[in-house]
Amino acid sequence: MEQDGIWLSILEFATLKKISISTIRRAVKAGKYKYKEEAGKYFIWTTQNKINISNERNELQLKVELENLKHENKSLREELNDLQMLLSVYENQRNHFSYNEILPPLPENEL
Repeated sequence: MEQDGIWLSILEFATLKKISISTIRRAVKAGKYKYKEEAGKYFIWTTQNKINISNERNELQLKVELENLKHENKSLREELNDLQMLLSVYENQRNHFSYNEILPPLPENEL
């Protein structure tokens, strides 16, 4: 039976150990870590406390989600600014037209 542990992706393992991904990749190639490869993706075995790993994984997911939300928020703010500018342009155009320019002249009465 294997010791209690968990398989982590290189990114998760690097985050957990607080070292760069390239350092992890070099260590894997040098045989310093127990690893497996699935569909071209490497997973590293760690016997760290599963609770800590689970918390680290959740924290990493939250950080990624936060960055995605920041990016989406920025895009939405830019879109809102563009729409506000477009509305302002349309309102200014509407205010610059006089009724004489919009409506045809009234016919004169022949009395």
